[in-house]
Amino acid sequence: MTEGADTARTVILTVDDDPGVSRAIARDLRRRYGSGYRIVRAESGESALEALRELKLRGDLVAVILADYRMPQMNGIEFLEQALAVYPGARRVLLTAYADTNAAIDAINVVDLDHYLLKPWDPPEEKLYPVIDDLLAAWRSSDHRPVPATKVVGHRWSARSSAVREFLARNQVPYRWYSSEEPEAQRLLQAAGADGQRLPVVIAPGGGVLVEPDVPELAAHVGLATTPTADFYDLIVIGGGPAGLGSALYGASEGLRTVLVERSATGGQAGQSSRIENYLGFPDGVSGAQLTDRARRQAGRFGAEILTAREVMGLEANGAARVVRFSDGSTIAAHSVILATGVSYRQLQAPGCEDLTGCGVYYGSSLTEAAACLGQDVYIVGGANSAGQAAMYLARGAKSVTLLVRGESLTASMSYYLIQQIEEAPNITVRTRTVVEAAHGDGHLEQVTLRDVDTGVSELVDTQWMFVFIGAAPLTDWLDGAVLRDEHGFILAGPDLTPDGRPPAEWALDRPPYHLETNVPGVFVAGDARARSAKRVASAVGEGAMAVMLVHRYLEQS
Repeated sequence: MTEGADTARTVILTVDDDPGVSRAIARDLRRRYGSGYRIVRAESGESALEALRELKLRGDLVAVILADYRMPQMNGIEFLEQALAVYPGARRVLLTAYADTNAAIDAINVVDLDHYLLKPWDPPEEKLYPVIDDLLAAWRSSDHRPVPATKVVGHRWSARSSAVREFLARNQVPYRWYSSEEPEAQRLLQAAGADGQRLPVVIAPGGGVLVEPDVPELAAHVGLATTPTADFYDLIVIGGGPAGLGSALYGASEGLRTVLVERSATGGQAGQSSRIENYLGFPDGVSGAQLTDRARRQAGRFGAEILTAREVMGLEANGAARVVRFSDGSTIAAHSVILATGVSYRQLQAPGCEDLTGCGVYYGSSLTEAAACLGQDVYIVGGANSAGQAAMYLARGAKSVTLLVRGESLTASMSYYLIQQIEEAPNITVRTRTVVEAAHGDGHLEQVTLRDVDTGVSELVDTQWMFVFIGAAPLTDWLDGAVLRDEHGFILAGPDLTPDGRPPAEWALDRPPYHLETNVPGVFVAGDARARSAKRVASAVGEGAMAVMLVHRYLEQS
Protein backbone atom coordinates (compact mmCIF):
# COMPACT_ATOMS: atom_id res chain seq x y z
CA MET A 1 0.00 0.00 0.00
CA THR A 2 1.80 3.16 -1.18
CA GLU A 3 0.65 6.62 -0.15
CA GLY A 4 3.23 8.57 -2.11
CA ALA A 5 6.30 10.59 -1.32
CA ASP A 6 4.59 12.79 1.23
CA THR A 7 4.40 9.83 3.66
CA ALA A 8 8.02 8.71 3.18
CA ARG A 9 9.03 10.05 6.61
CA THR A 10 5.71 9.36 8.29
CA VAL A 11 5.76 6.87 11.15
CA ILE A 12 3.42 4.28 12.60
CA LEU A 13 4.69 3.56 16.11
CA THR A 14 3.85 0.54 18.24
CA VAL A 15 4.84 -0.18 21.84
CA ASP A 16 4.38 -3.45 23.77
CA ASP A 17 6.52 -4.79 26.62
CA ASP A 18 6.12 -8.39 25.39
CA PRO A 19 8.89 -8.83 22.77
CA GLY A 20 6.95 -11.56 20.93
CA VAL A 21 3.80 -9.44 20.66
CA SER A 22 5.86 -6.36 19.74
CA ARG A 23 7.57 -8.19 16.87
CA ALA A 24 4.29 -9.72 15.69
CA ILE A 25 2.38 -6.47 15.37
CA ALA A 26 5.37 -4.72 13.77
CA ARG A 27 5.58 -7.61 11.27
CA ASP A 28 1.88 -7.31 10.39
CA LEU A 29 2.12 -3.53 10.05
CA ARG A 30 5.19 -3.71 7.79
CA ARG A 31 3.52 -6.29 5.56
CA ARG A 32 0.63 -3.95 4.84
CA TYR A 33 2.10 -0.45 5.27
CA GLY A 34 5.89 -0.81 5.04
CA SER A 35 6.10 0.54 1.51
CA GLY A 36 4.51 3.85 2.45
CA TYR A 37 5.30 4.34 6.14
CA ARG A 38 8.14 3.74 8.58
CA ILE A 39 7.17 1.21 11.26
CA VAL A 40 8.88 1.98 14.58
CA ARG A 41 8.51 -0.36 17.54
CA ALA A 42 9.42 0.00 21.22
CA GLU A 43 9.16 -2.31 24.22
CA SER A 44 8.42 0.22 26.99
CA GLY A 45 6.57 3.47 27.39
CA GLU A 46 9.78 5.31 28.29
CA SER A 47 11.65 4.15 25.18
CA ALA A 48 8.62 4.94 23.01
CA LEU A 49 8.46 8.49 24.38
CA GLU A 50 12.18 8.90 23.71
CA ALA A 51 11.63 7.73 20.14
CA LEU A 52 8.74 10.18 19.68
CA ARG A 53 10.87 13.08 20.93
CA GLU A 54 13.69 12.16 18.52
CA LEU A 55 11.21 11.99 15.65
CA LYS A 56 9.87 15.40 16.64
CA LEU A 57 13.34 16.93 16.65
CA ARG A 58 14.00 15.53 13.16
CA GLY A 59 10.73 16.93 11.88
CA ASP A 60 9.19 13.52 11.12
CA LEU A 61 5.43 12.96 11.22
CA VAL A 62 3.66 10.31 13.30
CA ALA A 63 0.30 9.17 11.95
CA VAL A 64 -0.74 6.34 14.29
CA ILE A 65 0.41 5.19 17.74
CA LEU A 66 -0.55 1.73 19.04
CA ALA A 67 0.14 1.03 22.73
CA ASP A 68 -0.40 -2.05 24.88
CA TYR A 69 -2.44 -1.34 28.02
CA ARG A 70 -0.64 -3.67 30.47
CA MET A 71 2.93 -2.37 30.59
CA PRO A 72 5.02 -2.03 33.78
CA GLN A 73 6.16 1.38 35.07
CA MET A 74 3.95 3.20 32.55
CA ASN A 75 0.73 1.65 31.25
CA GLY A 76 -0.67 2.31 27.81
CA ILE A 77 -3.05 5.06 28.92
CA GLU A 78 -0.31 6.92 30.78
CA PHE A 79 1.98 6.60 27.76
CA LEU A 80 -0.64 7.84 25.31
CA GLU A 81 -1.41 10.82 27.55
CA GLN A 82 2.25 11.89 27.40
CA ALA A 83 2.49 11.08 23.70
CA LEU A 84 -0.46 13.42 23.15
CA ALA A 85 1.72 16.36 24.15
CA VAL A 86 4.43 15.40 21.61
CA TYR A 87 2.19 14.48 18.65
CA PRO A 88 -1.34 15.73 19.36
CA GLY A 89 -2.49 14.95 15.81
CA ALA A 90 -1.48 11.28 15.83
CA ARG A 91 -4.32 8.75 15.95
CA ARG A 92 -4.23 6.69 19.15
CA VAL A 93 -5.01 2.96 19.55
CA LEU A 94 -4.94 0.93 22.77
CA LEU A 95 -4.20 -2.81 22.60
CA THR A 96 -6.13 -4.64 25.31
CA ALA A 97 -7.13 -8.04 26.53
CA TYR A 98 -10.84 -8.71 26.89
CA ALA A 99 -10.61 -8.17 30.66
CA ASP A 100 -9.28 -4.62 30.11
CA THR A 101 -12.07 -3.26 27.94
CA ASN A 102 -13.33 -1.01 30.76
CA ALA A 103 -9.89 0.62 30.91
CA ALA A 104 -10.05 1.19 27.18
CA ILE A 105 -13.43 2.87 27.47
CA ASP A 106 -12.05 5.11 30.25
CA ALA A 107 -9.14 6.02 27.96
CA ILE A 108 -11.56 7.55 25.47
CA ASN A 109 -11.99 10.44 27.94
CA VAL A 110 -8.39 10.62 29.15
CA VAL A 111 -6.47 10.64 25.86
CA ASP A 112 -9.14 11.10 23.17
CA LEU A 113 -8.61 7.45 22.22
CA ASP A 114 -9.50 6.77 18.58
CA HIS A 115 -9.87 2.99 18.85
CA TYR A 116 -9.05 -0.01 20.99
CA LEU A 117 -8.08 -3.43 19.65
CA LEU A 118 -8.56 -6.74 21.43
CA LYS A 119 -5.64 -9.15 21.39
CA PRO A 120 -5.13 -11.34 19.45
CA TRP A 121 -5.94 -9.44 16.25
CA ASP A 122 -5.79 -12.47 13.92
CA PRO A 123 -6.56 -12.45 11.11
CA PRO A 124 -5.12 -8.93 10.60
CA GLU A 125 -6.97 -8.58 7.28
CA GLU A 126 -10.23 -8.54 9.24
CA LYS A 127 -9.35 -7.11 12.65
CA LEU A 128 -6.27 -4.91 12.25
CA TYR A 129 -5.92 -3.51 8.74
CA PRO A 130 -9.46 -2.05 8.38
CA VAL A 131 -8.97 -0.11 11.63
CA ILE A 132 -5.54 1.24 10.63
CA ASP A 133 -6.81 2.08 7.11
CA ASP A 134 -9.59 4.23 8.58
CA LEU A 135 -7.24 5.95 11.04
CA LEU A 136 -4.69 6.74 8.32
CA ALA A 137 -7.43 8.13 6.09
CA ALA A 138 -8.67 10.34 8.93
CA TRP A 139 -5.10 11.47 9.70
CA ARG A 140 -4.38 12.33 6.05
CA SER A 141 -7.58 14.38 5.82
CA SER A 142 -6.59 16.50 8.83
CA ASP A 143 -3.99 19.23 8.96
CA HIS A 144 -1.22 17.03 10.36
CA ARG A 145 1.73 19.09 9.22
CA PRO A 146 4.01 20.43 11.95
CA VAL A 147 3.06 23.91 13.07
CA PRO A 148 6.04 26.29 12.77
CA ALA A 149 6.76 27.72 16.18
CA THR A 150 6.81 31.36 17.18
CA LYS A 151 10.14 32.35 18.77
CA VAL A 152 10.29 34.46 21.94
CA VAL A 153 13.51 36.10 23.10
CA GLY A 154 13.37 37.61 26.55
CA HIS A 155 14.98 38.02 29.92
CA ARG A 156 14.62 35.20 32.43
CA TRP A 157 13.40 37.51 35.21
CA SER A 158 11.10 39.80 33.24
CA ALA A 159 7.41 40.32 33.97
CA ARG A 160 6.71 41.23 30.35
CA SER A 161 8.53 38.17 29.02
CA SER A 162 6.64 35.98 31.47
CA ALA A 163 3.32 37.51 30.41
CA VAL A 164 4.03 36.86 26.71
CA ARG A 165 4.95 33.24 27.36
CA GLU A 166 1.87 32.70 29.52
CA PHE A 167 -0.41 34.27 26.88
CA LEU A 168 0.97 32.06 24.11
CA ALA A 169 0.85 28.91 26.23
CA ARG A 170 -2.71 29.46 27.42
CA ASN A 171 -3.88 30.14 23.87
CA GLN A 172 -2.23 26.92 22.62
CA VAL A 173 0.18 28.83 20.36
CA PRO A 174 3.39 26.78 19.82
CA TYR A 175 6.49 28.78 20.69
CA ARG A 176 10.15 28.36 21.55
CA TRP A 177 11.71 30.35 24.36
CA TYR A 178 15.25 31.76 24.18
CA SER A 179 16.84 33.43 27.17
CA SER A 180 18.56 36.62 26.03
CA GLU A 181 21.93 35.37 27.34
CA GLU A 182 21.98 32.36 24.97
CA PRO A 183 24.13 32.55 21.81
CA GLU A 184 21.14 31.47 19.69
CA ALA A 185 19.09 34.32 21.18
CA GLN A 186 21.79 36.78 20.16
CA ARG A 187 21.73 35.37 16.62
CA LEU A 188 17.94 35.71 16.48
CA LEU A 189 18.05 39.30 17.74
CA GLN A 190 20.68 40.20 15.16
CA ALA A 191 18.65 38.61 12.37
CA ALA A 192 15.55 40.47 13.57
CA GLY A 193 17.38 43.79 13.66
CA ALA A 194 16.70 44.18 17.38
CA ASP A 195 19.30 45.61 19.74
CA GLY A 196 18.25 43.47 22.72
CA GLN A 197 17.66 46.48 24.95
CA ARG A 198 13.90 46.19 24.60
CA LEU A 199 12.59 42.73 25.42
CA PRO A 200 10.73 40.52 24.80
CA VAL A 201 11.09 40.19 21.06
CA VAL A 202 8.57 37.91 19.33
CA ILE A 203 9.44 36.43 15.93
CA ALA A 204 6.56 34.87 14.01
CA PRO A 205 7.11 31.78 11.80
CA GLY A 206 6.81 33.99 8.72
CA GLY A 207 9.57 36.29 9.99
CA GLY A 208 7.51 39.19 11.34
CA VAL A 209 9.01 40.81 14.43
CA LEU A 210 7.32 42.42 17.44
CA VAL A 211 9.20 44.27 20.16
CA GLU A 212 7.57 44.50 23.62
CA PRO A 213 4.13 43.72 22.15
CA ASP A 214 0.90 44.39 24.00
CA VAL A 215 -1.73 41.65 24.19
CA PRO A 216 -3.97 42.71 21.23
CA GLU A 217 -0.91 43.21 18.99
CA LEU A 218 0.49 39.81 19.99
CA ALA A 219 -2.85 38.06 19.46
CA ALA A 220 -3.26 39.44 15.96
CA HIS A 221 0.37 38.63 15.14
CA VAL A 222 0.02 34.91 15.96
CA GLY A 223 -3.29 34.51 14.12
CA LEU A 224 -5.85 34.64 16.91
CA ALA A 225 -9.22 36.14 15.99
CA THR A 226 -9.59 39.60 17.52
CA THR A 227 -12.17 41.28 15.27
CA PRO A 228 -15.87 40.32 15.15
CA THR A 229 -17.22 39.27 11.78
CA ALA A 230 -20.61 40.95 12.35
CA ASP A 231 -22.15 43.91 14.15
CA PHE A 232 -25.14 42.05 15.56
CA TYR A 233 -25.55 38.57 17.09
CA ASP A 234 -28.21 36.52 18.81
CA LEU A 235 -25.92 36.00 21.82
CA ILE A 236 -22.77 37.63 23.15
CA VAL A 237 -20.89 35.64 25.81
CA ILE A 238 -18.41 37.71 27.82
CA GLY A 239 -15.68 35.57 29.35
CA GLY A 240 -14.05 32.36 28.17
CA GLY A 241 -13.87 30.23 31.31
CA PRO A 242 -15.88 27.02 31.79
CA ALA A 243 -19.16 28.96 32.10
CA GLY A 244 -18.45 31.04 29.00
CA LEU A 245 -17.30 28.09 26.91
CA GLY A 246 -20.35 26.12 28.04
CA SER A 247 -22.60 29.02 27.04
CA ALA A 248 -20.91 29.42 23.65
CA LEU A 249 -21.08 25.70 22.94
CA TYR A 250 -24.76 25.32 23.80
CA GLY A 251 -25.73 28.62 22.21
CA ALA A 252 -24.07 27.79 18.89
CA SER A 253 -25.22 24.16 18.89
CA GLU A 254 -28.82 25.28 19.37
CA GLY A 255 -28.83 27.63 16.42
CA LEU A 256 -27.97 30.99 18.00
CA ARG A 257 -25.44 33.16 16.21
CA THR A 258 -22.95 33.31 19.06
CA VAL A 259 -19.75 35.22 19.76
CA LEU A 260 -17.55 34.70 22.80
CA VAL A 261 -15.34 37.59 23.91
CA GLU A 262 -12.28 36.85 26.06
CA ARG A 263 -9.78 39.46 27.24
CA SER A 264 -6.79 37.11 27.60
CA ALA A 265 -7.14 33.35 27.04
CA THR A 266 -10.00 30.88 27.19
CA GLY A 267 -10.15 28.61 30.21
CA GLY A 268 -10.19 31.15 33.01
CA GLN A 269 -8.79 29.94 36.32
CA ALA A 270 -9.71 26.37 35.43
CA GLY A 271 -7.53 26.60 32.32
CA GLN A 272 -4.51 27.25 34.54
CA SER A 273 -5.12 24.17 36.68
CA SER A 274 -2.45 21.51 36.38
CA ARG A 275 -4.91 18.72 37.19
CA ILE A 276 -8.68 18.57 37.76
CA GLU A 277 -9.55 15.21 39.26
CA ASN A 278 -13.17 15.63 40.36
CA TYR A 279 -14.76 16.60 37.04
CA LEU A 280 -17.44 14.20 35.85
CA GLY A 281 -16.38 11.82 33.10
CA PHE A 282 -12.60 12.02 33.66
CA PRO A 283 -11.81 9.29 36.18
CA ASP A 284 -8.05 9.77 35.81
CA GLY A 285 -8.25 13.55 35.90
CA VAL A 286 -7.63 16.08 33.16
CA SER A 287 -5.46 19.18 32.98
CA GLY A 288 -7.17 22.53 32.71
CA ALA A 289 -5.38 23.17 29.42
CA GLN A 290 -6.65 19.91 27.91
CA LEU A 291 -10.21 20.52 29.08
CA THR A 292 -10.13 24.09 27.77
CA ASP A 293 -8.69 23.09 24.40
CA ARG A 294 -11.36 20.43 23.88
CA ALA A 295 -14.14 22.81 24.90
CA ARG A 296 -12.87 25.60 22.64
CA ARG A 297 -12.56 23.27 19.64
CA GLN A 298 -15.99 21.83 20.35
CA ALA A 299 -17.60 25.29 20.53
CA GLY A 300 -15.85 26.30 17.32
CA ARG A 301 -17.03 23.16 15.56
CA PHE A 302 -20.64 24.19 16.23
CA GLY A 303 -19.98 27.65 14.79
CA ALA A 304 -19.30 29.80 17.84
CA GLU A 305 -17.06 32.76 17.04
CA ILE A 306 -14.28 33.25 19.60
CA LEU A 307 -12.53 36.60 19.98
CA THR A 308 -9.34 36.84 22.04
CA ALA A 309 -7.54 39.85 23.56
CA ARG A 310 -10.66 42.03 23.51
CA GLU A 311 -11.45 43.85 26.74
CA VAL A 312 -15.06 44.81 27.37
CA MET A 313 -15.57 48.16 29.08
CA GLY A 314 -19.32 48.78 29.01
CA LEU A 315 -22.78 47.27 28.63
CA GLU A 316 -26.04 49.08 27.92
CA ALA A 317 -29.58 48.37 26.80
CA ASN A 318 -30.64 50.17 23.63
CA GLY A 319 -34.25 49.18 23.02
CA ALA A 320 -34.29 45.44 22.29
CA ALA A 321 -30.54 45.42 21.64
CA ARG A 322 -27.87 44.80 24.27
CA VAL A 323 -24.76 46.77 23.31
CA VAL A 324 -21.24 45.79 24.40
CA ARG A 325 -18.48 48.41 24.22
CA PHE A 326 -14.80 47.48 23.86
CA SER A 327 -11.82 49.34 25.30
CA ASP A 328 -10.94 50.74 21.86
CA GLY A 329 -14.38 52.37 21.60
CA SER A 330 -15.88 49.93 19.10
CA THR A 331 -19.13 48.09 19.85
CA ILE A 332 -21.12 44.99 19.00
CA ALA A 333 -24.75 44.25 19.85
CA ALA A 334 -27.02 41.27 20.34
CA HIS A 335 -30.48 40.22 21.42
CA SER A 336 -29.00 38.75 24.61
CA VAL A 337 -25.81 38.67 26.69
CA ILE A 338 -24.38 36.11 29.12
CA LEU A 339 -21.89 37.50 31.64
CA ALA A 340 -19.33 34.78 32.40
CA THR A 341 -16.45 37.02 33.42
CA GLY A 342 -15.27 34.75 36.25
CA VAL A 343 -12.92 35.89 38.98
CA SER A 344 -9.24 36.70 39.42
CA TYR A 345 -6.89 35.97 42.29
CA ARG A 346 -6.59 38.76 44.82
CA GLN A 347 -3.22 40.47 44.96
CA LEU A 348 -0.89 40.13 47.92
CA GLN A 349 -0.57 43.52 49.58
CA ALA A 350 2.72 42.71 51.33
CA PRO A 351 5.62 45.07 50.52
CA GLY A 352 7.72 43.99 47.56
CA CYS A 353 5.11 41.70 45.99
CA GLU A 354 3.88 44.18 43.39
CA ASP A 355 7.39 45.01 42.15
CA LEU A 356 8.31 41.31 41.87
CA THR A 357 5.14 40.13 40.13
CA GLY A 358 6.20 38.12 37.10
CA CYS A 359 9.76 37.96 38.46
CA GLY A 360 9.35 35.16 40.98
CA VAL A 361 5.91 36.13 42.32
CA TYR A 362 3.09 34.65 40.20
CA TYR A 363 -0.69 34.67 40.49
CA GLY A 364 -2.20 31.36 39.48
CA SER A 365 -0.31 28.29 38.34
CA SER A 366 1.82 29.99 35.65
CA LEU A 367 2.63 26.56 34.25
CA THR A 368 5.18 28.04 31.85
CA GLU A 369 7.42 28.59 34.88
CA ALA A 370 6.99 25.09 36.33
CA ALA A 371 9.95 23.56 34.47
CA ALA A 372 12.29 26.14 35.98
CA CYS A 373 11.24 25.05 39.50
CA LEU A 374 13.07 21.73 39.12
CA GLY A 375 15.08 21.11 42.29
CA GLN A 376 13.97 24.42 43.84
CA ASP A 377 12.21 25.38 47.07
CA VAL A 378 8.73 26.62 46.10
CA TYR A 379 6.15 28.45 48.22
CA ILE A 380 2.42 28.48 47.49
CA VAL A 381 0.09 30.93 49.21
CA GLY A 382 -3.51 29.76 49.62
CA GLY A 383 -5.57 26.87 50.92
CA ALA A 384 -8.24 26.13 48.29
CA ASN A 385 -8.33 23.54 45.50
CA SER A 386 -6.34 25.63 43.01
CA ALA A 387 -3.46 25.93 45.50
CA GLY A 388 -3.59 22.20 46.25
CA GLN A 389 -3.57 21.25 42.58
CA ALA A 390 -0.59 23.52 41.96
CA ALA A 391 1.24 22.02 44.96
CA MET A 392 0.78 18.48 43.66
CA TYR A 393 1.92 19.47 40.16
CA LEU A 394 5.00 21.42 41.25
CA ALA A 395 5.99 18.74 43.78
CA ARG A 396 6.82 16.40 40.88
CA GLY A 397 10.04 18.27 40.21
CA ALA A 398 10.60 20.76 43.03
CA LYS A 399 12.94 20.01 45.91
CA SER A 400 10.23 21.14 48.34
CA VAL A 401 6.80 22.76 48.21
CA THR A 402 5.46 24.72 51.19
CA LEU A 403 1.77 25.62 51.37
CA LEU A 404 1.15 28.80 53.38
CA VAL A 405 -2.38 28.84 54.80
CA ARG A 406 -3.83 31.65 56.90
CA GLY A 407 -6.53 29.41 58.43
CA GLU A 408 -6.37 26.62 60.99
CA SER A 409 -6.34 23.81 58.39
CA LEU A 410 -7.08 22.90 54.79
CA THR A 411 -10.39 21.19 55.55
CA ALA A 412 -12.52 24.34 55.34
CA SER A 413 -11.55 25.20 51.75
CA MET A 414 -9.96 22.20 50.01
CA SER A 415 -11.50 18.97 48.68
CA TYR A 416 -10.83 15.85 50.72
CA TYR A 417 -9.11 13.98 47.87
CA LEU A 418 -6.53 16.78 47.51
CA ILE A 419 -5.86 16.93 51.25
CA GLN A 420 -5.14 13.19 51.20
CA GLN A 421 -2.74 13.55 48.27
CA ILE A 422 -0.90 16.42 49.94
CA GLU A 423 -0.54 14.50 53.19
CA GLU A 424 1.00 11.58 51.28
CA ALA A 425 3.45 13.73 49.26
CA PRO A 426 6.87 13.54 50.98
CA ASN A 427 8.12 16.92 49.76
CA ILE A 428 5.01 19.02 50.55
CA THR A 429 4.75 20.86 53.86
CA VAL A 430 1.65 22.70 55.07
CA ARG A 431 2.18 25.72 57.33
CA THR A 432 -1.11 26.92 58.80
CA ARG A 433 -1.75 30.28 60.47
CA THR A 434 1.05 31.76 58.36
CA VAL A 435 1.03 34.83 56.12
CA VAL A 436 3.48 36.58 53.82
CA GLU A 437 4.77 39.76 55.41
CA ALA A 438 7.14 40.91 52.64
CA ALA A 439 8.93 39.80 49.48
CA HIS A 440 12.55 40.73 48.81
CA GLY A 441 14.85 40.66 45.81
CA ASP A 442 16.92 42.70 43.39
CA GLY A 443 15.25 42.26 40.00
CA HIS A 444 13.72 38.92 40.99
CA LEU A 445 12.41 37.20 44.11
CA GLU A 446 15.16 36.04 46.47
CA GLN A 447 13.58 35.90 49.93
CA VAL A 448 10.18 36.01 51.63
CA THR A 449 9.35 37.10 55.17
CA LEU A 450 6.72 34.86 56.79
CA ARG A 451 4.79 35.68 59.96
CA ASP A 452 3.03 33.34 62.37
CA VAL A 453 -0.44 34.84 62.91
CA ASP A 454 -0.74 33.55 66.48
CA THR A 455 2.73 34.32 67.88
CA GLY A 456 3.63 37.28 65.68
CA VAL A 457 7.09 35.78 65.13
CA SER A 458 8.59 36.50 61.68
CA GLU A 459 10.97 34.30 59.69
CA LEU A 460 13.03 35.02 56.57
CA VAL A 461 13.19 32.17 54.04
CA ASP A 462 15.14 31.84 50.79
CA THR A 463 13.14 31.18 47.61
CA GLN A 464 12.90 32.34 44.01
CA TRP A 465 9.39 31.01 43.46
CA MET A 466 6.10 32.01 45.06
CA PHE A 467 2.70 31.21 43.53
CA VAL A 468 -0.34 33.00 44.98
CA PHE A 469 -3.94 31.73 45.21
CA ILE A 470 -5.63 33.94 47.80
CA GLY A 471 -9.31 34.18 47.14
CA ALA A 472 -11.36 35.41 44.26
CA ALA A 473 -12.30 38.92 43.20
CA PRO A 474 -15.01 39.20 40.50
CA LEU A 475 -14.06 40.98 37.28
CA THR A 476 -17.14 43.17 37.28
CA ASP A 477 -16.03 46.76 37.95
CA TRP A 478 -16.82 47.65 34.35
CA LEU A 479 -20.50 46.81 35.04
CA ASP A 480 -20.89 49.55 37.62
CA GLY A 481 -24.22 51.29 36.96
CA ALA A 482 -25.30 48.66 34.42
CA VAL A 483 -26.27 45.61 36.50
CA LEU A 484 -26.82 45.13 40.22
CA ARG A 485 -24.00 43.57 42.27
CA ASP A 486 -23.54 42.64 45.91
CA GLU A 487 -21.13 44.39 48.27
CA HIS A 488 -18.26 42.19 47.04
CA GLY A 489 -18.91 42.88 43.35
CA PHE A 490 -20.60 39.57 42.49
CA ILE A 491 -23.55 39.86 40.10
CA LEU A 492 -27.06 39.47 41.49
CA ALA A 493 -29.55 37.45 39.48
CA GLY A 494 -32.89 35.66 39.73
CA PRO A 495 -34.02 35.02 43.32
CA ASP A 496 -31.16 37.10 44.74
CA LEU A 497 -32.68 40.14 42.99
CA THR A 498 -36.08 39.54 44.58
CA PRO A 499 -35.58 38.50 48.20
CA ASP A 500 -39.07 39.72 49.10
CA GLY A 501 -40.66 38.25 45.97
CA ARG A 502 -40.90 41.61 44.22
CA PRO A 503 -38.75 42.50 41.17
CA PRO A 504 -36.20 45.33 41.58
CA ALA A 505 -37.34 48.89 40.92
CA GLU A 506 -35.51 48.95 37.57
CA TRP A 507 -37.39 45.90 36.29
CA ALA A 508 -39.76 46.86 33.45
CA LEU A 509 -41.43 43.54 32.59
CA ASP A 510 -44.57 41.91 34.01
CA ARG A 511 -42.81 38.60 34.72
CA PRO A 512 -40.13 38.19 37.43
CA PRO A 513 -36.49 37.73 36.34
CA TYR A 514 -35.50 34.23 35.28
CA HIS A 515 -33.17 32.27 37.55
CA LEU A 516 -29.87 33.52 36.05
CA GLU A 517 -31.22 36.82 34.69
CA THR A 518 -29.85 40.11 36.00
CA ASN A 519 -31.86 43.27 36.59
CA VAL A 520 -31.46 43.99 32.85
CA PRO A 521 -33.85 41.75 30.86
CA GLY A 522 -31.96 39.58 28.39
CA VAL A 523 -28.68 39.88 30.30
CA PHE A 524 -27.78 36.69 32.18
CA VAL A 525 -24.90 35.60 34.42
CA ALA A 526 -23.22 32.21 34.75
CA GLY A 527 -20.30 30.82 36.73
CA ASP A 528 -18.09 32.29 39.41
CA ALA A 529 -19.10 35.93 38.79
CA ARG A 530 -22.62 35.17 40.04
CA ALA A 531 -23.38 35.89 43.69
CA ARG A 532 -23.52 32.68 45.78
CA SER A 533 -22.23 30.48 42.96
CA ALA A 534 -20.65 27.11 43.77
CA LYS A 535 -17.17 28.01 42.44
CA ARG A 536 -16.68 24.64 40.76
CA VAL A 537 -15.94 23.77 37.12
CA ALA A 538 -18.92 21.44 36.78
CA SER A 539 -21.41 23.96 38.18
CA ALA A 540 -20.00 26.71 35.93
CA VAL A 541 -20.46 24.55 32.81
CA GLY A 542 -23.98 23.65 33.98
CA GLU A 543 -24.90 27.27 34.54
CA GLY A 544 -23.59 28.14 31.08
CA ALA A 545 -25.94 25.56 29.56
CA MET A 546 -28.85 26.69 31.76
CA ALA A 547 -28.28 30.32 30.82
CA VAL A 548 -28.66 29.44 27.13
CA MET A 549 -31.96 27.68 27.88
CA LEU A 550 -33.17 30.86 29.59
CA VAL A 551 -31.94 32.96 26.66
CA HIS A 552 -34.19 30.91 24.38
CA ARG A 553 -37.10 31.48 26.75
CA TYR A 554 -36.37 35.22 26.79
CA LEU A 555 -36.15 35.42 22.98
CA GLU A 556 -39.42 33.50 22.55
CA GLN A 557 -41.27 35.99 24.74
CA SER A 558 -39.62 39.15 23.42
